Amino acid sequence: MTINEVIAMLVWTGAAAVLLIVLMTVDSLFTRYQDIEEIKKGNVAVTTRFVLKLLAQAYILSQSITTSNHLVEALVVSIISFLILLVLEGLLRLILRTTAGLNLDKGTQEGKIAHALLAGSIHAAGALVIGSCL
Repeated sequence: MTINEVIAMLVWTGAAAVLLIVLMTVDSLFTRYQDIEEIKKGNVAVTTRFVLKLLAQAYILSQSITTSNHLVEALVVSIISFLILLVLEGLLRLILRTTAGLNLDKGTQEGKIAHALLAGSIHAAGALVIGSCL
């Protein structure tokens, strides 16, 4: 491995880490509670959902890096994928709330692990589908 390859790896990793932080911050704006505050309180349901969403975002980012030749391309593809996933998740949450009376955000904030797992798995499943399209 050359020094240029090491530098490139550090740049790609750093850019990916920054993008993950930005995406998780933006995602938290669409949640009806404060993720970090709930995690600080020891809310395992919120932590579970947060971890699943983080893994889903990381998977999409890893797929876009794997399929891209340029860093900017990988980051743009990840952002577009995030937006698609955000819309998909919003639609599914709306469908579950209106058809089944299941409010995933409220249940997760209340510490219901089942709600958190379902919410997080929607994100993870969406990431797997979107990642396969890259």
